[in-house]
Amino acid sequence: MTQPFAAAEPGGDIQALAKGGRTNFFGFLIRLAARLPFLFIAGRIYGADALGRFAIATITVEFAAQLATLGLKRGLAQQLSRSDRPHVHVVWDALLLGFLGSIVAAAVLILMPRMLFPNSLIHGLDWLLPLTIFGWALSDIALAALAYRGDVAATVKARAIVEPWTISIAALALSWYSLRDGLILAYALSTIAAFTASIVPLLRSYGRPAGWWPRPAQLARVAARNVPLAGADAIEWGSRRLDIYILGRFFLPDIVGIYYVAQQVASLPQKLKTSFDPILGPVITQNLEEGNREAVARQVRQVGFWIIAAQVGIALALGIPGEAVMGLVGPSFVGGTAALAFLLAAEAIAATAAVSESALIYVARWRNLAVSAAMIVVQVLVSVALIYGLREALPLLHAWGLPATVPTNVRNDPTSAAGVAIGLMVALGFASVVKSHLLASLLGAPVSGWRWAIVWAAAAAAAVGAAVVMLPEWAELAFGVVLILATYGVVIWFKGFTHEDRALFRFGKHAQDASAVTGASQPS
Repeated sequence: MTQPFAAAEPGGDIQALAKGGRTNFFGFLIRLAARLPFLFIAGRIYGADALGRFAIATITVEFAAQLATLGLKRGLAQQLSRSDRPHVHVVWDALLLGFLGSIVAAAVLILMPRMLFPNSLIHGLDWLLPLTIFGWALSDIALAALAYRGDVAATVKARAIVEPWTISIAALALSWYSLRDGLILAYALSTIAAFTASIVPLLRSYGRPAGWWPRPAQLARVAARNVPLAGADAIEWGSRRLDIYILGRFFLPDIVGIYYVAQQVASLPQKLKTSFDPILGPVITQNLEEGNREAVARQVRQVGFWIIAAQVGIALALGIPGEAVMGLVGPSFVGGTAALAFLLAAEAIAATAAVSESALIYVARWRNLAVSAAMIVVQVLVSVALIYGLREALPLLHAWGLPATVPTNVRNDPTSAAGVAIGLMVALGFASVVKSHLLASLLGAPVSGWRWAIVWAAAAAAAVGAAVVMLPEWAELAFGVVLILATYGVVIWFKGFTHEDRALFRFGKHAQDASAVTGASQPS
């Protein structure tokens, strides 16, 4: 049986995490370079209204695709580690389950198109958008199978190169065809491209499923066992998209479009966490099978610190010159700067919950699902309360002579839309506290990756940022972002990083030489 890639020798788990994290971090940078042109094209050429309509539709489709995977995006590693059957058969069972789930999800959305377009008219090919669910669900399962064998490069290629560059180029080309349908068509093309880039390496790695035949009873057991994992996946993913759906119910499409740009910029740091998902899952499952819970806690602490440190730095670099960042997409998008600030803070706060959940889905599935469900309730209640609260507060601030714009139409007010971002931040903070405490009690060891050196680095970066915002906007973007990030990076490197942390930045022979040290030492 093919074994997962996690090394068995002391320190090998950290080296495996570092190696995979490096690969996916470069994928994150490539994805950043590709995603920004799409936002620029969508904002400048198509406009906020078309972008808002696109945002709600595609978010609904991708949420349905998450449900269609039946938790196999993260649960497949455990299935493979426990099965005595040929791994190619296990993978094809998973693909069949994803295909069946996609049929159900696509059928529901085709029959209920108002779920895709709640605040706009439905045109022509819009009815067929749910068919992209098949591409996303099967692609996710295929990439999870490849990650189990250590092929993280396939995920980088499909998600950080093929998909974002396809949608950017297609959106530009199709703008000459239709400003109404161009974004939706570009999205469909990017789905096909990402699916192809996932399935081809899967066939090369696992081969054809000779002798495989569907086992309905086995498939039903796998689906039932994955219910809590599928729910946690859907809630974790949906918490980052529910804000858009709430906005679609309370605001006009152009406000949704402005918020969507802020969300896309803010979600870039969140990709750092998902960069470790394909690596962390197999490493955790292997150690749990061996009963080594202390090692699991150590891995969660280590990756947690890496992610928190990186997300705080990126949040400062993008948030301090926030007006310039949003203005790059178009002048009308500057109104989303407040939402951007809160969303960036939310991603940094969420890191502890996200990494803790990577282990909780294996040791306390139902309790993890319950906490995630409670988080969604908190998010909805706080978001809706703040939307109404900010709408009432703006006229009062204006009456008191404080800077505040009183909108003529509350459904077209980007300031009160920031309440949704605050609601997300509060909910993610709640989840981080509860999930980290739950995991620590189950593993019998601390799991928090927080270190006070992050505060020192953030203070230094903020001081540089105070000077940066005095520059012209083009200089803020060209030099300010780099200066803030570099200042933060230097301080965190010398004040916060231990020898073990620097494994993330070691390559080749240096990484191998360090494995003995990281295996013998414990994180501070």
